[in-house]
Amino acid sequence: MEHVARGRNYINGRWEEGDGTTLEVRDPATGDVVARVPDSTEQDVDRAVTAAKRAWNSWRWVNPTVRAGYLHAAGDALAAAKVQVAAAITREMGKPIPEATGEVEKLAKTFHFYAEEATRITGATVPNEEEGFTSLVEKEPIGVVAAITPWNYPVELIGWKLCAALAAGCTIVVKPSEYTPSAAIEVFRSLEAAKLPAGVANLVTGAGATGRALVAHPAINKVAFTGSGATGEAIFKTVSGVKPLSMELGGNCPLIVTARADIDQAVTGALRRSFRNAGQICIAINRAYVHADLYEEFVQRLAKAAAGLVVGDGLREDNVDVGPVTNVEILEKCERHVADARSKGARVLVGGARPADRSVGTYYLPTVLADCTQDMLVMHEETFGPVIGVSPYDDLESAIELANSTPAGLAAYVYSEDLSEVFALGRRLDFGSVAVNNVDAGTINAPYGGRKGSGFGYEHGREGMEGYLQMKHVRVRHRS
Repeated sequence: MEHVARGRNYINGRWEEGDGTTLEVRDPATGDVVARVPDSTEQDVDRAVTAAKRAWNSWRWVNPTVRAGYLHAAGDALAAAKVQVAAAITREMGKPIPEATGEVEKLAKTFHFYAEEATRITGATVPNEEEGFTSLVEKEPIGVVAAITPWNYPVELIGWKLCAALAAGCTIVVKPSEYTPSAAIEVFRSLEAAKLPAGVANLVTGAGATGRALVAHPAINKVAFTGSGATGEAIFKTVSGVKPLSMELGGNCPLIVTARADIDQAVTGALRRSFRNAGQICIAINRAYVHADLYEEFVQRLAKAAAGLVVGDGLREDNVDVGPVTNVEILEKCERHVADARSKGARVLVGGARPADRSVGTYYLPTVLADCTQDMLVMHEETFGPVIGVSPYDDLESAIELANSTPAGLAAYVYSEDLSEVFALGRRLDFGSVAVNNVDAGTINAPYGGRKGSGFGYEHGREGMEGYLQMKHVRVRHRS
């Protein structure tokens, strides 16, 4: 068994023990306890929110170039610590070290991106109908932000909220997933190294009760959440008063491969976006609709490629492509979706089981299901694991209808070399992001967000920071 780390909350610029019990954090590859952290109480949460509220009274007036300096410093500190931060990610949620390292590097870039955006908060001067009046539109920070973040990208999804909020002049209290608190603690060590003023950013660890106490606190001015639809609905019912919310609630994302697609690119893209991070990505390809002319070649080639992926412990083994899923709930959901598809006539071309050579750990083999129909769970309910369902289609109209048929609306993927098809699909797919001939639906300098059951509000880009600002109209009467 490895050394068990002891984590603490970060409140008002200090590391402190919680008032309540502790939570055990387990390595999904071994089942061993690797950390213990506070299961923070309402009193812990209140201290964090109170500190953030007090800090906001000064942070909101800090010159944007000064705020930018803190963000740049935090980004540099995080980049310098990427080895230990990546290890914390892999130890707690299972993704291979190269993927975890890439996540840390992207977060460091996010700090730098929003440092620059902090200096670009601009308003407007609006002409008035009446002489002698001038209207100024200014943008001001909303206030204290509560951020609830998931375990699948345990530092990057904190950073999207944290960096944008601080750049806007807000203060923040972060509650990370109880599965990955040590990774979040490492991020806050970088803020400490950057000498961020006390109370501007605070961290409380804990499970569901901690999150409920945070979003229900009356001094919170905005809630930013990434997670499941069920938890998102619960947050709606828990928030105190009327306040802005932003929510990213998952994907169940489709892929459409047209008759005019480059099949090499389509198979490569499907392999990456279906099985990277063991499929535990909100924008993972969950279901694919492939034109009948390419269908059998596509599924056979995808299955062969998936069979070649190395499943293993991403922290202790080399050349691992797919680590364990993070918890038993995801493992059981994979099994349920595959069993359902098999019972309804799907072909299991590869995978469909736990690895026979892994007696411990929450591993599931990369799985390709062929001949799927829309009534199968895998085609209309997000699996969030290394499973893809594939279905043939004959006409593009039916593929679009099937892709749009679920409540999800986060991201969709298209492979086609026909420009008319590309523009038709780009317009008609009802998703916040549509990636064509690539599987990277998000980029930091463009807005990222869902629609329908996938939530509302945006992260990334200028729009990600705008969500933490509110407008004020100042109408001045003066002599003409």
